[in-house]
Amino acid sequence: MILIAGPYRSGTGDDPEKMAQNLRSLESVALPLYRAGHIPLIGEWLALPLLREAGSKRPGDAIYDEILYPIANRLIARCDAVLRLPGSSKGADEDVRLAKELGLPVYTGLEQVPGCA
Repeated sequence: MILIAGPYRSGTGDDPEKMAQNLRSLESVALPLYRAGHIPLIGEWLALPLLREAGSKRPGDAIYDEILYPIANRLIARCDAVLRLPGSSKGADEDVRLAKELGLPVYTGLEQVPGCA
């Protein structure tokens, strides 16, 4: 399992369309990872339905902060590696820090991931 980390909210001004574009960018590497035999994960895939269910009204509200980044922290402990995509992101930087702390490989390009070269 490989956590795909990169910008989601960062640099969007909380514009929903820009956030959706960032999510699509994260998702753009999921299929190649899958086809190489990995299980791709993106924290937002799990967090967004939970945010809706919990009643989050906007990025950065208390519910958002309770769920969005903590879910990635929980996922990392169950992953085998992190693929860090380009772009400024405090959350993705934290994912990388936690992965390194756990001794997990951190890839910075799809071509570095076994089977994706």
